[in-house]
Amino acid sequence: MTRPDDGITLGRATRGDATSSPDRASARSRLLRFLLAVGVAAVAVWVDQGMKALALARLSEADRVPILGDWLGLQLAFNPGTVMSLGADATWLLTVLAAAASIALLIAATRARTAGWAIAIGLLWGGAVGNLLDRLLAPPGFGRGHVTDFLAYGNLFIGNLADVILGVGVGLGLLLYLRKANT
Repeated sequence: MTRPDDGITLGRATRGDATSSPDRASARSRLLRFLLAVGVAAVAVWVDQGMKALALARLSEADRVPILGDWLGLQLAFNPGTVMSLGADATWLLTVLAAAASIALLIAATRARTAGWAIAIGLLWGGAVGNLLDRLLAPPGFGRGHVTDFLAYGNLFIGNLADVILGVGVGLGLLLYLRKANT
């Protein structure tokens, strides 16, 4: 039984139900984009943490293994700060900021409007969580852990795969933004 013109069904389907079909499709699309972001983030964290474990097992702080001559190599380092050890005296603050960024990216993942944005957010989220795990679990202690770095860029700095993943996520996000701005 249906009341006239209100689209509310008390028994059988009415014409008012047709509007719920696009809503369901939209909700399904949002869910799929969210799951894409979660999947990308999970793979990013898995690869980052796996490479860090391999670096801890095989590399030393004293020796550099050249990959592209002096331009790129492998060398173990422990970083209490951010890029080029900035903020080394505020590891606990960096941990809080990384946790807040991870939560913000989780929320952003629920709002991704395209698959491209879901991938970009997933990359950013995965990179942030990869380094956050080090800050939470690595020595010298909870919330003060040093990030494991192993990608030596000449004599500039030593980073890790999470940093690369973050950079790719930022680059993809920038491309998507610029593409949208030009249309």
